[in-house]
Amino acid sequence: MKPLYNIPKNSIFYQKTVKKSRFIVNISHTPDVISAKEFIAEVKIKYSDAAHNCWSFIAGPPTDTQVLGFSDNGEPNGTAGKPIFNVLLGSGIGEITAVVTRYYGGIKLGTGGLARAYGGIVKEALIDLKLSEKIQVLSLNGISKYSEQNAIEKVLDGYNVLNLEKEFSDIVSWKFLMDIRQANLAILEITDKTNGNVLFKISEKL
Repeated sequence: MKPLYNIPKNSIFYQKTVKKSRFIVNISHTPDVISAKEFIAEVKIKYSDAAHNCWSFIAGPPTDTQVLGFSDNGEPNGTAGKPIFNVLLGSGIGEITAVVTRYYGGIKLGTGGLARAYGGIVKEALIDLKLSEKIQVLSLNGISKYSEQNAIEKVLDGYNVLNLEKEFSDIVSWKFLMDIRQANLAILEITDKTNGNVLFKISEKL
């Protein structure tokens, strides 16, 4: 079983002025790389007049190196994207993207000052971020007789079941998603109520 992790429950807008430069943070839940890039593009359009829109994302589990990214967006190398990324990675939160917009105020911060400003403001913004636990789910497919369907659905009423779909022919084919922690018990109950007549196909997904 893959380890569970926290994901953003809400979006965050946060801003702060550092030596006359205005920094704006936008953070959102992004479950995959496509949604992360779409969110970054939206923020860039919204603040197209800004000097910089620097960003970082972890668009999946926080330990998955295939779904990580960051950009300095014109700031000196290593002063923006990487500090933002370090804060996100250190938080242990997955499926998250942070974009930090900077309106230059006329006072240079230096490379160290920039890194502290970008990383620091994201860290401050995360304080207000509400979290929820990423639930690992199973995709459960079953084949049953018409006479068994009422008993099956009565069992499923007692569980957190998502996207129940049914197809009817000479048999009933059905599939749904459910919390992996509840799956074994649900399967045992269905098997008991149908005298072991249901055929199951199970696949794990996040």
